[in-house]
Amino acid sequence: MSKLNPKQQAFADEYIITGNAYQSAIKAGYKENYAKNAQEKLVEKGGKVSEYIQDKLKEVQIKRHLSMEEALAITASIAKGEPQRFEVIKRDPLTNEILEREVSEYSAGFKERNQALEHYYKINAAFVDKQKVEISEIPTFIDDISSDEDG
Repeated sequence: MSKLNPKQQAFADEYIITGNAYQSAIKAGYKENYAKNAQEKLVEKGGKVSEYIQDKLKEVQIKRHLSMEEALAITASIAKGEPQRFEVIKRDPLTNEILEREVSEYSAGFKERNQALEHYYKINAAFVDKQKVEISEIPTFIDDISSDEDG
């Protein structure tokens, strides 16, 4: 894949984040007339910008994939009330250089912890959901037990 120019790079990176071609084009420095057709010209056309976007989206999907064990570990951590760490990164739209990085922690409240517990136990089959059963035929009961009075 050939290298993107700075405007194309900025557009593609912003488009990956927002999914909005017009706003991404404006933010990348394209003129409004060009930005109005940015979806068609840059994304759908199938050129190097489109290829770059598709490649980056694949990378993001691979990085974001969680195994079942990882998902359960996170759910259990939330249910226990352990602080969850998250990171906010601000980048320069033209150079993609990191301008600011902020790491914070958040502890789930009672409601979130309870939801995490329910989710965890549902996955581990601790809860049995009610099921609606429909019978297509009316059952027939046969009295095959004789009583002493009937003889």
